[in-house]
Amino acid sequence: MNTSIIEMKPIGIIHTPFTSIENMPIQPMAAKEILGTIEIFPEYAEGLLDLEEFSHITLLYHFHKIDGFQLKVKPFMDTVEHGIFATKSPKRPNAIGLSTVELLSVEKNVIHIKMIDVLDGTPLLDIKPFFARFDNREDTKAGWLDRQINLKVDSLRSDDRFK
Repeated sequence: MNTSIIEMKPIGIIHTPFTSIENMPIQPMAAKEILGTIEIFPEYAEGLLDLEEFSHITLLYHFHKIDGFQLKVKPFMDTVEHGIFATKSPKRPNAIGLSTVELLSVEKNVIHIKMIDVLDGTPLLDIKPFFARFDNREDTKAGWLDRQINLKVDSLRSDDRFK
């Protein structure tokens, strides 16, 4: 097994109205009307060519305010501990987050988005176009989340448990 360190360099910064983790939406579905921008660093701006043709994009970013990790966590959507890899909780060994957001427009090196659920100043690692034919799956199971039938995901907010 090659255990060399993979170095990643941010390609931009995500700007949102959220300056604190507390009371932030925990998923894009809970941030339907939240607007944000992504400032792509000039050396990567050329890579935005044709991105505006997509309605949604998937962002990969660094949870830059998270210290350390936990292998078992009590996620926002449950009161029971689960293994970190069975959750979307931020206290991960590699502190990488993922959100699919609505793309509103691209102006030079600035991307205007909606449905953003991350802290202001979050370093962006990559952008992938969302393609429903490839990215959606039918007949899936959602593990412990399937048992949360009364959960109102579109209104859930974070607290301070993952500081």
